[in-house]
Amino acid sequence: MREQMLELTDLTRTAGVEVVGSDVQRRSDVDPAHFIGMGKVEELRDMKLEGEFDLVICNEDLSPRQQRNLELQVKARVLDRTEIILQIFAQHARTHEGRLQVEAARLHHLLPRLIGAYAYDRQVGGRRGGVGARGGFGEQQIEVERRRIRKRMRDLDREIEQVRTQRHQQRTGRRRAELETAAIVGYTNAGKSTLLNVLTGAGVRAEQKLFATLDPTTRKLELPAGRELLLTDTVGFIQKLPTDLVAAFRATLEEVTEADLIVQVLDLSSPAVEEQAETVEQVLGDLGAADKPRVVALNKVDLLGPAGRRRAISALSDRYPGAVAVSATNRSGLAQLLEAIDRASRGDAVALDILVPYGREGVLAELRKIGGVERTEYVEGGTRAWGWAPRQAARRFQTYTANGRA
Repeated sequence: MREQMLELTDLTRTAGVEVVGSDVQRRSDVDPAHFIGMGKVEELRDMKLEGEFDLVICNEDLSPRQQRNLELQVKARVLDRTEIILQIFAQHARTHEGRLQVEAARLHHLLPRLIGAYAYDRQVGGRRGGVGARGGFGEQQIEVERRRIRKRMRDLDREIEQVRTQRHQQRTGRRRAELETAAIVGYTNAGKSTLLNVLTGAGVRAEQKLFATLDPTTRKLELPAGRELLLTDTVGFIQKLPTDLVAAFRATLEEVTEADLIVQVLDLSSPAVEEQAETVEQVLGDLGAADKPRVVALNKVDLLGPAGRRRAISALSDRYPGAVAVSATNRSGLAQLLEAIDRASRGDAVALDILVPYGREGVLAELRKIGGVERTEYVEGGTRAWGWAPRQAARRFQTYTANGRA
């Protein structure tokens, strides 16, 4: 619970709100009307009257009824965890695609709250207008707003579907290039964007903030033997990732489901690294990507002393036996990480034995780019090469098969 409250504090500050205090209430069950007990509600109301705060943020998701009742009792605006994350996403979305996805998520979250307000207003309007009354101006306005929001949601869903189609076309283009693909995933603020920058020179915005980047970026990564693959940075995961966000960002998250390889980045310096790893595992499972080939990078080792580093690595060794300790900031461990990516990204590789005529050396350069050349021998008629290529790319070398076999 302590780690969750610290994370909520970070989320709140990332949203631009000053944190003046926090509290935890332990109850055997949730109050259906206010989420917290009436004693805590009255305590908050007294603090609000004394001018100690203007906003209450709850670490759990509130029902529309609970949120409305709390606001009426405390006399202050109340947000739940999902809303504060939505606020951050709205601030950080910079591309047209990102803004579409954030707006869709916010409207999905807002609609039931409007409906709850509508039902409440209808009850008040009915009492105000007597038996058989249809309700007043408030009911009509909320009903109009509800229809407007639903229409906007349909429009957004169509636009996001277009984005999804465009992403599919882009991925099809990458497949034609026959390069393997890898997606960087991890808990928010684990250092994914920094790692992409140092590996590829991408120049992606990277800050010590939660959800500093939302929009995926794909760059070519050159591996030690000269082979290339496409590396994509994705939106960070977090505990209790709102379902509205997962639904709205499905076009972006498809970069994870379609990748040949997952590069999972963990913040080794975080006291909650094991819980964060569990969250990432859960989201990957939800996306159907848990069984993909994976390389794990234990990032931020520079923030730990030798003893702390050993303890942290040991705690994760059973779950991730082949993990690579790195520091994206001071660039340590990157050579070992690239070698691990090289090995893991070979995927469904096909062994090749080809004879390339003299003067066609570009064929070997192409093989090194998308696969590998393990040995060459100069013979009569050309260069004989033994190597490998991804299965979907192997067919382009069939013309050069030596002695009728590949």
